[in-house]
Amino acid sequence: MAVALDPRSASLPPSQLTTACDPAAFAFADTSQLPEPPFPFGQQRAIEALQLALDTRGRGYNIFVLGRPGSGRHAAVRQRLEAHAATQPPPRDCCYIHNFAEPHHPRVLTLPPGEGARLRTEIQAFVTELGKAVQAAFEGEEYRSRVEAIQKEYKQREELALQQLGDRALKQEIALVQTPQGFSFVPVRNHKPLDPQQFEKLPQPERERIAEAMRQLSQELVDWMQQLPRLRREMQTRIREASRDTLKLAAGHLIDELKESFSAHAAVQSFLDEVLQDIVDTGEQFRTETRGEDDEIAEISGSLPLTRYQVNLLVGHGADAHAPVVDCDNPTYPQLVGRVDHVAHMGALFTNFTMIRAGALQRANGGYLLLDAVQVLTRPQSWDGLKRALLGGKVIIESLPETLGLGGGTPSLEPQPVPLSLKVVLFGERQHYYLLQALDPEFDQLFRVAADFEDDVPRDTATVASLAQCVGGLARELQLRPCDPTAVARLVEHAARQSGHAARLSTETSLLEELLHEADTHAARDGSARITRAHIEAALAAREHRSDRLRERLRTETLENTLLIATGGLQVGQVNGLAVTDLVDYRFGHPIRITATARLGDDKVVDIERESALGQPLHSKGVLILSSYLAARYAASVPLALSASLVFEQSYGPVEGDSASLAELCALLSALGRVPLRQALAVTGSVNQFGAVQAIGAVNEKVEGFFDLCQARGLTGEQGVLIPATNVPHLMLRQDVVQAVAEGRFHVCPVGTVDEALALLSGLPAGSEDASGQWTPDSFNHRVAQRVEQLSLARQNYGIGQRPRLRKPRHPAPVTIRATRADEPPGD
Repeated sequence: MAVALDPRSASLPPSQLTTACDPAAFAFADTSQLPEPPFPFGQQRAIEALQLALDTRGRGYNIFVLGRPGSGRHAAVRQRLEAHAATQPPPRDCCYIHNFAEPHHPRVLTLPPGEGARLRTEIQAFVTELGKAVQAAFEGEEYRSRVEAIQKEYKQREELALQQLGDRALKQEIALVQTPQGFSFVPVRNHKPLDPQQFEKLPQPERERIAEAMRQLSQELVDWMQQLPRLRREMQTRIREASRDTLKLAAGHLIDELKESFSAHAAVQSFLDEVLQDIVDTGEQFRTETRGEDDEIAEISGSLPLTRYQVNLLVGHGADAHAPVVDCDNPTYPQLVGRVDHVAHMGALFTNFTMIRAGALQRANGGYLLLDAVQVLTRPQSWDGLKRALLGGKVIIESLPETLGLGGGTPSLEPQPVPLSLKVVLFGERQHYYLLQALDPEFDQLFRVAADFEDDVPRDTATVASLAQCVGGLARELQLRPCDPTAVARLVEHAARQSGHAARLSTETSLLEELLHEADTHAARDGSARITRAHIEAALAAREHRSDRLRERLRTETLENTLLIATGGLQVGQVNGLAVTDLVDYRFGHPIRITATARLGDDKVVDIERESALGQPLHSKGVLILSSYLAARYAASVPLALSASLVFEQSYGPVEGDSASLAELCALLSALGRVPLRQALAVTGSVNQFGAVQAIGAVNEKVEGFFDLCQARGLTGEQGVLIPATNVPHLMLRQDVVQAVAEGRFHVCPVGTVDEALALLSGLPAGSEDASGQWTPDSFNHRVAQRVEQLSLARQNYGIGQRPRLRKPRHPAPVTIRATRADEPPGD
């Protein structure tokens, strides 16, 4: 097959440089006439996977949504979840109540939707009324009379016991008297106490009788005094019984009203019974009218009844609500699983069950929780907490130090775990999904469904129509002007350009949304009721202008010859390569000079970029491949006796990728064969070991980068770009480039092999190798092969001339050296 030598004859026709969208193909006046698309644009596969997970009730059918940022994953998935959640009943309300048996272990109480809030409100009213009712009951005449009767009874019993003891003493002429120090016995005569002198005058037998009687009476008094605490305890017990009866009467009717209100809920009935029992047991505290510091601490810590009887509504739902859809954008461990707050008081921290706070898992319980994979994985213990909850089917609320086994002296609670039943939707990129699959053995068990959002879709009639519907839906959702067919056609072309393939369409709806916003602004300035192609073009131009400061700076320095790039003439060992600078939201192509040198050596191609630690792995791989191609093609039967150097001139940063390997190989072969190359052409493409040119990325940006420089210097009709033939389907070039090619002022030439590129760059036929291994005379390959053979012979001759001698002759004799073939041993 003949190989073209002139870029003019090898250039692609304008029809292959871009694939335009015909506005006449749309049968609408503007997008307001179009229905909503049934699926997010191009994501039917992902939506079907999502629907499968939603319809499957088994454990572990959580969803990992894969896709690139900007694909509209979050909005599309949330819309589907909200639509599905609207058909699902709301989950039960979740409350925490005091555990009267184990105060540090609050209990979970679940109720039908709306009942939790009602219980909390009615309990709050009950607590407010309880204090008044108890105070009134204790101040009532009935309670006071009962207590006074008990006290009077015991007082009379004491007085009667003393009176009886005193009467027995008087019969023995001994009186029971009360002194400031207590009770004592003294002898009397005629009802008058005897002083010690009078007592000593009594006969000895009488004194002994009185002393013995006093001893016995004193013992009886001591025995009676020892019974007094028991009697008083009995009195206090009876008073407490009276208080309990009073409390039961005071609170009982309030409790009965609550029990009647919640008669359908057995758990509430049991809780109210416990509340009443606790009121009866501890209600004396309600009688305290003054509060001290200890009471404040008790109320904060939850040990006072007023706090213990409250209901902590952790998560509540309206009776007319539906399943929740919760998006947690900051999934720290407390925000995810919940927390227990503390209150500082007098330098110490206190807490109680009313300070338990719900996390995202509790709020989404019975519904759907949306999380970002990177956010969860980068928060300490959040990923482990999420897995523990999903695997165990319950949420355990504990502080992060306790989770790590670092619990300190701060008092805390151990709330009863909340039963968990929900769907978790995790958003991440593909690398996150596959890394989790590889590194976490429990991941597949927890996330059984992957919803993979497409980066692009085939460009056909159906997808173009779907994109038009998507544009219409976005315009309505964002309250923007509708687009006419010309605007939709331009958006289709832009979507193809963004996908990197003329026959595919990008699904990056976030960029489409931004573009519509900006085009709507231009339409408003023009006073247009519709967005047209001109407005889309203006928005695209404005976006490019905002981001192309660096590109303009590079072009200016190139035009000023600060950066050396030739766009005309011939040069040996020098080629215009094409590089791409990616600024995340904007990328552009620009030429870069690649040079090569070749000399006698020992089969080594030096990649200066790699040697200077600027060459990255893929670039180094490309250089190794072209080195293999060089040796296999030109030195199959002779030693490759050359040393070569390759470098990206004026490059001061990392170089990655193998898209310049074709340009590097052409520069190296030019230097080796001493064949000048056209500097009006730029080259991009990678090569394999057999000389086939392979596709590269960003072909449109690279072609346009060289075109812009040539246009700034003036198009001569000789300039152009060599691209891999396999990249032709990817072309979606700007209209000014297409116009220049149509006018013959610029050329885009596809090449499939290294030979085709060499012929176009040099103007020489590449040549072919015959059966005997000889190349076509005066062809590019012939010159390279000749030079390789010359270097090989020179290397052999150099080796003979330097061969060490075993014995130095006394008189040196002349030595004749003849050139030999590679398969002959050297001889003298």
